[in-house]
Amino acid sequence: MALPVREQAKYWGIATAVFLVTLWFLGDVILPFVLGGAIAYCLDPIADRLQRAGCSRVASVAIISLVAALIFILLILLVIPTLIQQTSSLINTAPELFGRLQAGLTDRFPQLMDADSTIRQQLLAIGETIQSKGGELVNGILTSALGLINILVLLVVVPVVTIYMLLDWDNMTAKIDDMLPRDHVETIRTLARDIDATLASFIRGQGTVCLILGTYYAVALMLAGLNFGLIVGFIAGLITFIPYVGALVGGILAVGLALFQFWGSVELADGDTVSYATNWLRIGIVAGIFGLGQFLEGNILTPKLVGGSVGLHPVWLLFALSVFGSLFGFVGMLVAVPIAAVIGVVTRYALGRYKDSLLYRGQSKGD
Repeated sequence: MALPVREQAKYWGIATAVFLVTLWFLGDVILPFVLGGAIAYCLDPIADRLQRAGCSRVASVAIISLVAALIFILLILLVIPTLIQQTSSLINTAPELFGRLQAGLTDRFPQLMDADSTIRQQLLAIGETIQSKGGELVNGILTSALGLINILVLLVVVPVVTIYMLLDWDNMTAKIDDMLPRDHVETIRTLARDIDATLASFIRGQGTVCLILGTYYAVALMLAGLNFGLIVGFIAGLITFIPYVGALVGGILAVGLALFQFWGSVELADGDTVSYATNWLRIGIVAGIFGLGQFLEGNILTPKLVGGSVGLHPVWLLFALSVFGSLFGFVGMLVAVPIAAVIGVVTRYALGRYKDSLLYRGQSKGD
């Protein structure tokens, strides 16, 4: 006989409270294990495919580990130093960019750029703020995300946790399934499948889209000759999971930098005045890169990798990231996506049960 609803709500409430309290007090400690579990979850389908291809579980995990180590080494040697260098250069160059914007506005709208003009003062203030606070912002992000626990420990513990969890993933899921309350096992399994489908669509599918588009934007912008192309591509790819926002923010940033870089100028060289015409072709190429990226995302990548319905609305996802990030720090941001998926799936299930109930349908025989 199943427990009364009130008793079930009490036990589930206690379990939720224990989870939140554990997250609150042990957030710093469990960070490597949360990261390792998230990576193992993303890599488990690859291990399963290798097994179906004839490899043992151990061999599959070994192949994945070798490929991941190679990619990590390449990132350390090639990408990350350039990304850091371009970020620092962009922060230091910001006052110059705003100075050129001020000069352009002065030429076209002199009445707006008087000495006491509010617009002029704001542009100067923005440029100085970005230069003075930009480095602090980068350091603050790194401190909040990685300063919670020693970076060396993360680099050592996370791969070890990932490998062990990837090896035992099927056994862990089987043991968890065996511990489910028998009265609700089928319901929980159904909800778990829906949650897994939602997470797979978002984390694996949307994550792959972000990686592909970020790489495409970075490489294409660098080939187009745009300064800071790598950092612009990184930013655009990172926020691609928000529909249109990634391309919009990245496009505005890239086109703005292109205007500053390829706009016509006059300078004195060897005693002679040299004029440089505006390179509209380069500016058009930068804009076209983001137009093509939007086409690829909307017509090829998202339909193929994510599917028609992810089940996580961008606004709901951003709300969950904000709330859990504020309450539990970096660990809270990591668990925000799966928790948002759980809440979304459970809410849809509850709404379905409500619409099947007499409370919604009433006693009418015509229903």
